[in-house]
Amino acid sequence: MEGSRMNYEQIMKVALERGFYFPSCEVYSDAQAGFWEYGPTGLSLKNRFIELWRREMVRRDAMLEIDGSQIMSKSVFEASGHLASFADPVAQCTKCKSIYRIDKMIAEVANIIIPENADLEEFDKIIAEKNILCTKCGGKLGKARKFNMMFEVGIGPEAVPSYLRPETCQSIFVDFPRVFKTMRGKLPVGMAQIGKSFRNEISPRQSLIRMREFYQAEIEVFLNPSTVNEIEGFAEIEDTELNLMVDEKTIQTMTCKKAVESGIVPNKLVAYYLGLLVEFYQKSGIDVSKSRFRKLGAKEKAFYASVAFDFEVETSIGWLELVACNYRSDYDLTAHAKMSGANFEVMDGEAKVLPHVFEISMGIDRSLYTIIEHCIRDEKENERVVLSIKPYLAPVHLGILPLMKKDGLYEQAHLIFNGLRRKYDVFFDVSGSIGKRYRRLDEIGAPLAVTIDYQTLEDETVTIRKRDAMSQERIKISEIASYVEKEIAYP
Repeated sequence: MEGSRMNYEQIMKVALERGFYFPSCEVYSDAQAGFWEYGPTGLSLKNRFIELWRREMVRRDAMLEIDGSQIMSKSVFEASGHLASFADPVAQCTKCKSIYRIDKMIAEVANIIIPENADLEEFDKIIAEKNILCTKCGGKLGKARKFNMMFEVGIGPEAVPSYLRPETCQSIFVDFPRVFKTMRGKLPVGMAQIGKSFRNEISPRQSLIRMREFYQAEIEVFLNPSTVNEIEGFAEIEDTELNLMVDEKTIQTMTCKKAVESGIVPNKLVAYYLGLLVEFYQKSGIDVSKSRFRKLGAKEKAFYASVAFDFEVETSIGWLELVACNYRSDYDLTAHAKMSGANFEVMDGEAKVLPHVFEISMGIDRSLYTIIEHCIRDEKENERVVLSIKPYLAPVHLGILPLMKKDGLYEQAHLIFNGLRRKYDVFFDVSGSIGKRYRRLDEIGAPLAVTIDYQTLEDETVTIRKRDAMSQERIKISEIASYVEKEIAYP
C-alpha cells in the first residue's frame, strides 16, 4: 500500500474528527484522565474486532464464554494476591507533592529500564545516582513506595468493602467448578471472557494505550500438566512462525515446532496458543513482521506466572504490549480453594486433577489503536488519508452517495439505503462534492462507495468504487447486496 505511515498525533486527530474515540466527560473541567469513550465509528470497529476474536480464538477450540461481575468480593482479591501485590512503584515530590510512576520516569529521564516489581531500594539508588528530580518544580523525590491500583467500592448501607475487578480472569477462576460441571467439560478446556477492567493508573496517557477503565479479552486454558505436549490441533500451527525475543537485543524467527524443540517455548500447549495469536493478529491487519514475543525475566513477570511471554507490536510510540501470555500453573485454583474451602479438582479420565492454567490476556483498546496505526496511510499524491483496514473489520461497509439532492437522485439513493441498512453498516452522505465524500469514507475505512447518478434513473445501475484501488465499475442495483457480501467476507 502506497503512502506514508501516520504517527500518534495524526491518528489522534483522525480519531477525534471521525468518531473513533474521545475523552470521557470532555465538556467538564474536572474530568479525570484515563477514561475514554468510543464513538459510533470506533464502537463498530471494536465490535467487529471482538467478533474476529470469538471466531478465531474462542469458537475455534469450542471454548466456554462467560460474562462475570465487574464488582467482586474482597475475599477474591485476598486469595488472588491482588490486595498484597497488585501495586506500582511511585515516588512523591517533597516540594510540590506531585506523584510519579517511578519506573516509567526513570526510563524516560535516565533511559534505564527497571522492572516495575523490582525492590524499592533499586529505584531509590538510581534516583540518587542520576539526580532525578520532579519534572514540574525541580524538587527532590521522596523514597519509592508501592501504590495499590485496585478501585475499592462499598456495597450497601454498611459499605461492605469490595473491588472493581482489575482483570477479568478472577471470575473465570471462581466460576470454573460450576461451569466445568454444568457444561460437562473435558480437559484441556478454555474459558473466555470479554469485558471491562479497572485499574487506578498513576499517570494514564496516550488515549487508548493506558487507561483506568479498559476492555480485556481473556482466555484461561485449564489443563492437565501431564499432557501439555499432547495437544490436538498442534499440527495445524506447527509451521506458523514466531518472532521470539531470546535476549535484550536478539529476535529469532522460528516455527512453533522449532520453538518447542529448542526449549525457548516450554511445551506444545504454549506454542499452540502463541501460534494462534500470530494468525489472529495477522487477520486483524496488524503487520506481524513488526511483532515479537518477549520472554519475561524473573523480576518482570507477574507474581502468579511461572513462564510468561508478552506479545508486543512496534508502533510510532514504541513497542506496545497487546497480549500477556502467562503459565499460571495451579496458583489461582489453589489459592481460591484454600480461601473459599471449595473443591476445584476435576476428573480427567480416571484421575482427579487440580488443573494448571495457561492465560492469554488481550488488551482490546491497545489492539484497536495498533490496528488503526498499521492500516492508516497519508496518500499525499491522491490527497487523501485512507484507513486500509480489512473489509470485514471496517466500521462502515459502504457509503451511499447521491450525485445531487434533486431530480429524484436523493429519493432513489434513499431507496437503496433503506434496502441495505438492516444487513450492512451503511452511511448516507449528501454533503459536499463526490470527491470530498469519498475522502471521508476513506478515512473511516469504508471499503466501498455507491454513487447514484442520472444514469441510475435510466438503467438502474450505480457506480461502485473500491477504497484501496479507487477503481470504479457499473453494476445493477439488484447486485449491490451480493457485491458487498463478497467484498466483506471473512477469508
